[in-house]
Amino acid sequence: MLAHVVALLRSFLRPYRGAIVVVIALLFVQAIGNLYLPTLNADIIDGGVVTGDIRYIVELGVIMLAVTLALGVCAVVAVYYSARTAMAFGRDVRAALFTRVQGFSLREVDRFGTPSLITRNTNDVQQVQMLVFMGMTMLVMAPLTAVGGVVMALRQNVQLSALLLIIVPLMGVVIGLLMVRMVPLFRSMQRKIDRINEVLREKLAGVRVIRAFVRTQSEEARFAEANEDLTATTLKVTRLFALMMPLLMLIMNGSSVAVIWFGGALVDSGQMQIGELTAFLQYLIQILFSVMIAVMMFVMIPRAAASAERITEVLDTEPDIVEAAHPVSLAGRARGEISFDRVGFSYPGAEDPVLCDLTFTLRPGQTTAIVGSTGAGKTTLLNLIPRL
Repeated sequence: MLAHVVALLRSFLRPYRGAIVVVIALLFVQAIGNLYLPTLNADIIDGGVVTGDIRYIVELGVIMLAVTLALGVCAVVAVYYSARTAMAFGRDVRAALFTRVQGFSLREVDRFGTPSLITRNTNDVQQVQMLVFMGMTMLVMAPLTAVGGVVMALRQNVQLSALLLIIVPLMGVVIGLLMVRMVPLFRSMQRKIDRINEVLREKLAGVRVIRAFVRTQSEEARFAEANEDLTATTLKVTRLFALMMPLLMLIMNGSSVAVIWFGGALVDSGQMQIGELTAFLQYLIQILFSVMIAVMMFVMIPRAAASAERITEVLDTEPDIVEAAHPVSLAGRARGEISFDRVGFSYPGAEDPVLCDLTFTLRPGQTTAIVGSTGAGKTTLLNLIPRL
């Protein structure tokens, strides 16, 4: 399923490689700056606050302020280019889907269903578009901050860094168990959104018939059933989210308590300075926050992957009726005559053909009546004339 996401992104993000490189460069600078700030803070505490050196505190404080302002500028520019690229990506995918569907025959349209095609061109594209935006910001930033945070934490104190060997895998296990449950639910949600769109479209298209035959209550019950079905699935996903966040916060808060507990013992024994403990705690928070950002991305990826699979399915479908690359103009030669020569037609999955060995000619100026009982194939015959 991830292969569909990768293929879709590679195909439609190729024109925006320059903007992506700019965003990655800005995020790299931002990650370096974020990792530098706790070290400056530790120097202020150990070299200024403890010794009472006000001048040293002011000098490093000015540096911290300048770094913070620079990081703010980088963040604003990165978000701007990320949003611009994501919106352009969504526009291109929607245009490609629309163009592909325009070339579909009725067979392809019936295969997917009109409500499903609408959902794929709106909701599914939106899911992948959001993944592009979040991925260009969070997914790039998270690993840089996490890896850099581990390196900087090791520089502060190797003994305390051993706690990371317990904390990070524990968060990974929690995330993995929840993700296994979420992936099938996301797929089911997209199918049930299709179902709601289908019921709505049928109701709106046939509103006069529904009222004429007094079927309003029946249609309301039909929509309520589809709506309740989607609500039930959404609530299952929400329960998993409600379980995930408290567990992650419990791990984060427990980690902070453990660092302060063991770090305080190291400070008391003279093996660690107060500023180093403060910096280590900040690096730990950065690492865990990066993991939480990764969690958000991992939650988005399955749903976006399901949407990308549905989008790719449409884009990869070749129409049964392909227009000629160089059509021959009939201007001046067309006589307005239509001939059927032993024409047969059957719908997909049908046991018997609707039309079989049909031969006739419609001549210019001639009026021809097509008469038959219900289900005889009159509409099918008329749709065959314009190749629908």
